[in-house]
Amino acid sequence: MQGIITIDGPSASGKTSVAKLVAQRLGIPYISSGLLYRAVALMCLLENVSAEEIEHKLGKYRLELRPTPTQNLVFLDGHEVSAALHSLEVDQIVSAVAVRPAIRQYVNDVLRRIPPPFVVDGRDMGSTVFPQAQHKFYLTASPEVRARRRVPERDAAFETVLAEIIRRDQADQQQSAPARDAIILDTSHLDLDGVVRAVLEHIAPSS
Repeated sequence: MQGIITIDGPSASGKTSVAKLVAQRLGIPYISSGLLYRAVALMCLLENVSAEEIEHKLGKYRLELRPTPTQNLVFLDGHEVSAALHSLEVDQIVSAVAVRPAIRQYVNDVLRRIPPPFVVDGRDMGSTVFPQAQHKFYLTASPEVRARRRVPERDAAFETVLAEIIRRDQADQQQSAPARDAIILDTSHLDLDGVVRAVLEHIAPSS
């Protein structure tokens, strides 16, 4: 199997967990596009500048994403910053980063240099970055369901996480539309294994 599989969806829709397991079961790398936007948001925090201002400093940093069998490691200038990418501070500015056309092009260029096969998750992987992908999926779920899933990952109350998810949905609306040929899966009432089985069934239907 030498293709690209895209798994898109809004914040906390389960796309990262699903993409990791699908890649693992297919024996190919998993790539998280969102980590690259989070890395640019981290650049903003390090430089104490806005998303607009960081566009002029992108060339200052060497950004790398290295997939391993179990996770994606992100490096800025050779220093691993993976753990710093999942903070509320990054959460609060990553949408402002992700809507900047120059930043999106920067991230897309990094992604397109990765040789297939791989499974990649994001918001517009199937519609914009890899329109040639052989298999495209779009995961969705209600904001409340997604907030409950994310609370254990954040040091914050349910109401705070829910408000942030709703704000992210509004901010990411333009980037989060599914590709016209994507298979849409509502994960609200499915467990992780159920979603993975549904994806794999579309990729390699049982005889």
